[in-house]
Amino acid sequence: MVAEDTYQRLIALLDQRGATYRLIDHASEGKTEIVSAMRGHDIKQAAKCIVMMAKLGKKTTKYVLAIIPGDRRLDLAAVKSLLGATYVSFASAEAAERLAGSSVGTVLPFAFHPDLELIADPSLLESTELFFNAARFDRSVALKTQDYFAIAQPRVERIAEAREHS
Repeated sequence: MVAEDTYQRLIALLDQRGATYRLIDHASEGKTEIVSAMRGHDIKQAAKCIVMMAKLGKKTTKYVLAIIPGDRRLDLAAVKSLLGATYVSFASAEAAERLAGSSVGTVLPFAFHPDLELIADPSLLESTELFFNAARFDRSVALKTQDYFAIAQPRVERIAEAREHS
């Protein structure tokens, strides 16, 4: 699936489900911190989308699409424990792009590939709206959080490291 197909599939899904969303055009960017500033929202409202590879024993590999707030880091130990994995790591760019249907930096918080398990951190629910690149570097989606969870139906688990308070 090429990125344009993934983008079209996303928009069709959001329209079909009656989601409350808007599109935001911006300069081409895939880094969460930079694109959040361009879109004009707090970084915690960004849906950071990370494709993970987990080894379940010696012969079984599983892929996970982890969704966490933009101001947090993925808790690899939590993902490993949650899956009962012997090893977890970030997926290779090639595997991530093949499974996500778009370039790293534009991965959607939706799992359209059957080999990708979707897991979202519950702290995403602290924001009323989530922002993410729309399978392209120059356009983003601002989506009502409740609509995201209703449509994507992710497995909801604590997979983000807690923020440090100063």
